[in-house]
Amino acid sequence: MLRQTRWNTSAMREPGSTQALRDLAQAHHVGVDYTDWQGNPVPASDDTLRAVLAGLGVPATTPDDVAASLVAVAEAPWRRTLPPTVVTRRGRTTRVPVHLPHGSEVELTVHLEDGSIRSARQVDHWVDPHTIDGVEIGEATFELDPDLPLGWHRLVAALSSGEDAEATLVVTPDRLVLPSALREGRVWGVMTQLYQVRSKQSWGIGDLADLETIAAWAGTDLGAEFVLINPLHAAQPTAPMEPSPYLPTTRRFANPIYLRVERLPGFDALSRVDQRTVLALAETGQSLNAIDTIDRDAAWALKRQALWRIFRAAPTWPGLREFAAEEGEGLTAFATWCAIAEKYGGAEAWPAALAAGDPTVVAHFSSVHATEIDFHRWLQWQLTEQLRQVQQAALDAGMSLGIVHDLAVGVHPEGADAWSLRHALAQGVSVGAPPDQYNQLGQDWSQPPWHPERLAELGYAPFRDMVRGVLRDSGGIRVDHILGLFRLWWVPTGAGAQDGAYVYYDHEALIGILVLEAQRAGAVVIGEDLGVLAPYARDYLAERGLLGTSILWFERQEDNRLLPVEDYRELCLASITTHDLPPTAGYLDLAHIELRRELDLLTRPVEEEIELELATLARVGDELVDRELLSPDGDQEAMVVALHRLLALCPARMLGVSLSDLIGDRRIINQPGTSDEYPNWRVPLSGPDGVPISLEDVMAAALPRRIAARMLSRG
Repeated sequence: MLRQTRWNTSAMREPGSTQALRDLAQAHHVGVDYTDWQGNPVPASDDTLRAVLAGLGVPATTPDDVAASLVAVAEAPWRRTLPPTVVTRRGRTTRVPVHLPHGSEVELTVHLEDGSIRSARQVDHWVDPHTIDGVEIGEATFELDPDLPLGWHRLVAALSSGEDAEATLVVTPDRLVLPSALREGRVWGVMTQLYQVRSKQSWGIGDLADLETIAAWAGTDLGAEFVLINPLHAAQPTAPMEPSPYLPTTRRFANPIYLRVERLPGFDALSRVDQRTVLALAETGQSLNAIDTIDRDAAWALKRQALWRIFRAAPTWPGLREFAAEEGEGLTAFATWCAIAEKYGGAEAWPAALAAGDPTVVAHFSSVHATEIDFHRWLQWQLTEQLRQVQQAALDAGMSLGIVHDLAVGVHPEGADAWSLRHALAQGVSVGAPPDQYNQLGQDWSQPPWHPERLAELGYAPFRDMVRGVLRDSGGIRVDHILGLFRLWWVPTGAGAQDGAYVYYDHEALIGILVLEAQRAGAVVIGEDLGVLAPYARDYLAERGLLGTSILWFERQEDNRLLPVEDYRELCLASITTHDLPPTAGYLDLAHIELRRELDLLTRPVEEEIELELATLARVGDELVDRELLSPDGDQEAMVVALHRLLALCPARMLGVSLSDLIGDRRIINQPGTSDEYPNWRVPLSGPDGVPISLEDVMAAALPRRIAARMLSRG
């Protein structure tokens, strides 16, 4: 857990000084400066610190505010009998402070999740008492057994006064046990944006039946061990649906647009009239496959009609109540938000009391719209079932891992999580990134961050439930911007992205919980650890058994030359490209430079960009020829194959090959720094000619087998 700073109030700085403000920021784990991508120290301004502290709910506008807040943070641990949450590692001795009136007695017990109880041992550790509101408060210290079982437990402090205090105790593995395939060697798999991959039966967007087909083909025909997909998190259920899978309305639940309607258990039970109606909707949906863009709004409008008809056709759905009970209040809140959104549209149109989450008003809405809320519960139930079937099909195809899901870094500021978890999220700030060589003005991702202190007060339950949801029926999880579990760049509302500050999180707790839930699911964890990072982050991730991410074009030496593949980390997922770069064929064509030129995103002359990139490509080409991976007269397709042969020589435990590369696609999936200027996340999978290609044609092509053979042969 984060160590609470013990402030000596008699030695505090002058309250009106900048230093007092900085002391307050540091007491709340707000970075007062950081080191930029060029190695230069960058201080945070006083205005930024005040705004970030306000996002934490800490008054700091005036010198009196700062003085009072310094006292409050110093007294905070003494006002609690127990810390809100204690996260420890199995095998380590952990000390727990218990605060109580000086001279009182207390007994501390551990209530394990299996129902058994263990006593904690009090140790001799003197701490001077503090006077709080005229009462002298002492501190008793207890040690927890190092052999406590993994899991979610409770600490109960029984005071001699007859009062009890409770706290959450989480015991996590010291290190994630990797799946056997990774312990014994290395695996390779296919990476894809699922919505891009449309079969002839798709309703204009790739769905879970298509994912099952991809997994069966990749496992059986190509020898792949996993399929890594984009986040399947839910978007809002109304138009316009957010196209970015990395800006969802919630990260705990999935998007029903990925359901294959014809596979639902109620489809065959429909009346003939209803079946004809649904099949007509399917035919219209399949006509969207011919469009050179992913039209989520059109696809969802058709699926929504079909899904509602199937849901309403059955008098009851045995199993739905049990599923809803298992998912608890989180599912109810999400389903309620969806029903409200469908009735009122965007958050700006909601009645104020509903927008504020007034319990009485929400309860009344829920009683009037119980059927609609049940419908959204039912959708999540059906998604869970189809995802389970997909994972089983992947394993049946011989995959050791199966489906690897992606966890986005945050949520939409007006989405379901922002509404139902507002008590766990910071207000008046958003998540982003400081300036770097690719985005020299910084980035503002318009996502509300977790409030670190409130998350601990909630026993990290919202974080745990989110992780569990993504890990269900999967072989692994990729955590986008995993560095955000160490620190996040908070940008105050109305400020420029460069005018933010880092807020530091209890990474021991967050990553420990991630490791615990992944181990229980038998899954691997891949951290996307690119960008500006804390110097200790990669070593810590490796220590806990988490894989990092290596992208060939980003792996550089100090002289900016590409790093030899033999020097890659072993504990990582290595690939040629990623969704924020063009497919490899497009990269070789310099499509990224051309698009950035068209959109006026370049920070230096286009001629200089082209010259530098061509020089890099020439060096790579020479290396491929020297290694006899490419003939001197090899064409572009041969170079794509050769690059994957080169990748196969690296020591990484996991190798990822983009489905776009397997088919020779050139078109860019996402151009960072843009929204409507380019159709991000809406470009369908295409062949080398730029024409959308069906999943059936992908599986019949020769290039996938050619590249797969190189991955299996390690070059």
